Amino acid sequence: MLSIIVAVNKNRGIGFENKLLYWLPNDLKRFKALTTGHTIIMGRKTFESLPKGALPNRRNIVLSRNQSAVFEGAEHFSSLEEALKHCTKEEEVFIIGGASLYAEALPLADTLYLTEINDSEKPADAFFPAIDPTLWKEKSRECHPEDEKHLYSYTFIDYERIGNR
Repeated sequence: MLSIIVAVNKNRGIGFENKLLYWLPNDLKRFKALTTGHTIIMGRKTFESLPKGALPNRRNIVLSRNQSAVFEGAEHFSSLEEALKHCTKEEEVFIIGGASLYAEALPLADTLYLTEINDSEKPADAFFPAIDPTLWKEKSRECHPEDEKHLYSYTFIDYERIGNR
């Protein structure tokens, strides 16, 4: 099963200068809870943006066309297709970014775990593709107000693909 996990703002912005746009502790907790024990696939820039390298208690896969690149604590494949061939059908695989990988994986994904941040002001240079409502059905929605730890209100929205690809 292929899943995508992402935090987006009202403009579908996901990052700026290879950094996350927002620091939301509950979103990070949700990310950890959903991905721990599973495989995560990311692009090279996303891996390089991780403060401590490979994420613990997960199988980390990094995509890069540079065959000689080494990503400590992670497996390396040159394409999403190649990486997915090395995953079993039984395991849940999470795509965790960046923008071009999200665009490539969206047509293949079964589930979307979206955190929608109620903001449109922060500048972004990386964006998540539009979600086609004819292909995706909302499964659940959980709204959260801003508070002392979260400068913006946000909503966890889970989608499942409608029908077969």
